[in-house]
Amino acid sequence: MRKNADNPKMKDVLREQIFGRALLPLQKLPSERELSDLFSTTRISVKDALSALETEGLIYREDRRGWFVSPPRIRYNPLSRCHFNQMISEQDRIAETQLINISTIMAPSDYAKVLELRELTEIHVIERLRYIDGRVVLFVENCLIGHFFPGILEENLTQSLTQLYQEKFKFTTSRSRFDVVPAAAPAHVAKALNISAGQQVLKICRVNYNQQGQIIDCEFEYWRPDAVMISIDSIEHI
Repeated sequence: MRKNADNPKMKDVLREQIFGRALLPLQKLPSERELSDLFSTTRISVKDALSALETEGLIYREDRRGWFVSPPRIRYNPLSRCHFNQMISEQDRIAETQLINISTIMAPSDYAKVLELRELTEIHVIERLRYIDGRVVLFVENCLIGHFFPGILEENLTQSLTQLYQEKFKFTTSRSRFDVVPAAAPAHVAKALNISAGQQVLKICRVNYNQQGQIIDCEFEYWRPDAVMISIDSIEHI
């Protein structure tokens, strides 16, 4: 059978199957070779169609595993003060956190700039993976100014740091500043999220201030872009 090099049918069929729930969240799609045969089209056209559906947030790719149907996106409101576990549970989903690495270093210049440090300062860097419904969707790097948090590294760091700050150190977040940009996944982030190095992620840099107006930490979040949407409603926070 002759293959059509410009066949929009595959993209439309897969989209309709996803919206109609014939293909369910987390379900694996046929391989690119199988899709090429099923729709009598070229591998290049298959890749283009899958990339378009990925851009729409309907499917996602895992390195060396193939393509899967994306679950519904999590709504992330930066104005909200709720922590990750609370945000996920309020949307009837299941959250998990895995601790990857802890280090204590002198703040490199890029971190020092974000934290507005004017002298050599020790920081704790806590790397964690976060899961929604068993799927890894988020790599987080928390950078804590060390002198604000004595003994914190002995605590359970898979729990909410926001709650830990409040309960152990009596810090409440009076202000947070956010920068949100699409970015290419660094190699260590890509490996943790099971994606290809350089694949696009949504990078969120958040700087947190305590009740005295002091910067106490920042975090760099690397989200799978199909897993999240930024949703801001200021009426709840006026």
